[in-house]
Amino acid sequence: MVDLVVVAHDCAGSLAATMAALPARELRSVVVVDAGSTDATPLVARDAGAVLLHERSAGYGAACRRAIVHLESLPSPPDAVVLMAGDGSDDPAEIPALLAPIRSGGAELVVGVAHEGAGGAADRVALGLIGLLYRQRFGGLGAFRAVRFPALVALGLSERGDAWNVEMTVKGVRLGLRIAEVSPRVIHLLPGSRAAELRHSVSSTGRMLFQILRHATAR
Repeated sequence: MVDLVVVAHDCAGSLAATMAALPARELRSVVVVDAGSTDATPLVARDAGAVLLHERSAGYGAACRRAIVHLESLPSPPDAVVLMAGDGSDDPAEIPALLAPIRSGGAELVVGVAHEGAGGAADRVALGLIGLLYRQRFGGLGAFRAVRFPALVALGLSERGDAWNVEMTVKGVRLGLRIAEVSPRVIHLLPGSRAAELRHSVSSTGRMLFQILRHATAR
């Protein structure tokens, strides 16, 4: 059983298109976490049949943590979770490819990696530091991910802000998770758009470096 978690903020138009394009046969349910939207994003989520949650705390990590708490409370928690943005930057048609390494039994965490250089300078710095400190090379730190739910819970992620994906990656390495990468098609956002600003905030250099160094020195 696979549940989809979509973090959405002021992206009613793109969220409607994303929900319409979801591969329904791949998913048991869709959970949309509204991160304080001021537009029709919550209405779009409800009209599309999604479970709507609200997280008023600022930060991508806080929204993801809200979804985890909800999924843990279900009588039958999912076997795996797909995480994606609601801003139209991830292609729903790529969800089966993202799940394939998990369904084959070889992976516990799968990261969708855009083409080389798409993550920006902050991501490249973080990836270099992860390679130096953790002795493991990754192609990207994108938000489009699939993860076995027991593994996600076991990670005990605490980051409430921009560096959620970085903490997931480095803690996954420390705990010995089997991590795979795939290269889904990524829809690039126009610079200056609200969605582009939100995606850029996910690569906040300070928070990323904090999580990398914090877990590298933890005993």
